Amino acid sequence: MNLANLDLNLVVALRALLEERNVTRAGHRIGLSQPAMSGSLARLRRHFDDELLSRVGGQYELTTLGRVLLDRTAAVCDMTERLFSSKVGFDPATESREFHLVCSDYAVTVLGTALVRALRQEAPRVRLRFTQTPADIVATAATVLSTVDGVLMPHGIISGFPSVELYEDQWVFIVAEDNTEVGDRLTRDDLARLPWVTYQRVYDAPPVHQLGLLGIEPNVEISVDSFQVLPFLVAGTRRIALAQRRLAERLRAGAPVRIMPAPYEAAPLREALWWHPVHTHDAAHTWLRETAARVAGSVTE
Repeated sequence: MNLANLDLNLVVALRALLEERNVTRAGHRIGLSQPAMSGSLARLRRHFDDELLSRVGGQYELTTLGRVLLDRTAAVCDMTERLFSSKVGFDPATESREFHLVCSDYAVTVLGTALVRALRQEAPRVRLRFTQTPADIVATAATVLSTVDGVLMPHGIISGFPSVELYEDQWVFIVAEDNTEVGDRLTRDDLARLPWVTYQRVYDAPPVHQLGLLGIEPNVEISVDSFQVLPFLVAGTRRIALAQRRLAERLRAGAPVRIMPAPYEAAPLREALWWHPVHTHDAAHTWLRETAARVAGSVTE
């Protein structure tokens, strides 16, 4: 399809129509009259050969294709806005900008706090927004990256996108101090026998993939979307949890737990900042990546 033959204003109209599901409200949202918005809907229906909005009773509902286009249209609009807001240069001391990063609470604790401090000193008008990594990031990586400035995530989970190395960490196990079923050393038998607390989908973690090769399948009793609560769900129980060493050491004072090495050669965690290729040559984004890498070096010294 030749983009030169398309009216890209229809993308804005399409997003408004799909999100509002009402021609009049969609028109008010983007500053078009009701007849003009109806005309845009008619053109979109001809282009897609689909109703997009179908009347059910007294309201409109999205067709199957309309539901598919809903998320895609939002992503296209967000990316287009980022594309046309790109600049040749970026002065962090004077410019105003918000960067949106997707990451776990682990990454916010280990790197995010230090990055915020650095930005406060070097870029007082720059803001950071952190949002939680979705559980389906493996399947939705392209969509997520198209709508944010970056994703903080270890290697081994997503691929095919540019990234910059930040720091390395080790995977360790958290065990309750009073867990008498575990001795001075954790064994492979312990991993197979004891119940686990895991972060989101345990099988996405490379060290757990390794367990599968060893014939060990974790017995997941609890799954949570926060690394920081793992020690508290382990304390006083038979449970064990896989966590990052830097975070576990920071949290051990708050819960009576032991930090124990894995009873196998667990692959190290290599944290990286991933981004969509559309950001690669953007001056502001280049500054963000360079700053994140520099700050990461200071927190791991």
